[in-house]
Amino acid sequence: MSSPKEKPEGQDLLVPLETYLAAGVRIGTHIKTKVMERFIYGVRPDGLYVINVRLLDERIRIAAKMIARYDPNTIVAVSARQYGYQPVKAFCSFTGAIPIVGRFVPGTFTNPSLPNYLEPSLLLASDPRADSQAIDEAAEVGIPVIALCDTDNFCEYVDLIIPVNNKGRRSLALVYWLLARQVLRERGELGPDEDLPVPVEHFETKIVSSITAEMASRKRS
Repeated sequence: MSSPKEKPEGQDLLVPLETYLAAGVRIGTHIKTKVMERFIYGVRPDGLYVINVRLLDERIRIAAKMIARYDPNTIVAVSARQYGYQPVKAFCSFTGAIPIVGRFVPGTFTNPSLPNYLEPSLLLASDPRADSQAIDEAAEVGIPVIALCDTDNFCEYVDLIIPVNNKGRRSLALVYWLLARQVLRERGELGPDEDLPVPVEHFETKIVSSITAEMASRKRS
């Protein structure tokens, strides 16, 4: 049974508190940076810092309002980390944003002579450390940056921090699913209480064992 304190806190969240907790969104790292201190709720006995779920929820709402103000095709979402590939692709498929997963080619935002050159109006990054090239280039040309930030991130050039476990598969899937849903609600493409037509699992990167991957590779060869 929820404690009296927990129950009212979870009533106006985007999803039930239990859903957030099950996805591990609040589990940070053993390190906290100065900029992330205000988003930390406490520390576990094992030394892992715990992110404030209410602040995460608030920042998802703020980010969605911000994203909804831009033309979809002027928004770029990036993830250099593999666990962010599917969440970013799924988010972009619903919102119309441009996905860049894997290696971010230097000059994508700054070198017009490149064939993959882009001039976005907004950047959504999955991890300030892994996506530093994209964030640095966005800052160089004056593109606002929204980023998913863990307790150990320094967040230079990030205009809007979404405090969350940005390394877990389920955490990334839930946050991107919520962002996509909220953006569509803000645009009026979904009703205030409507959900996406796919579950959160659609946004989750699937784990393929090395044995399965090897067998699939042999079949293709």
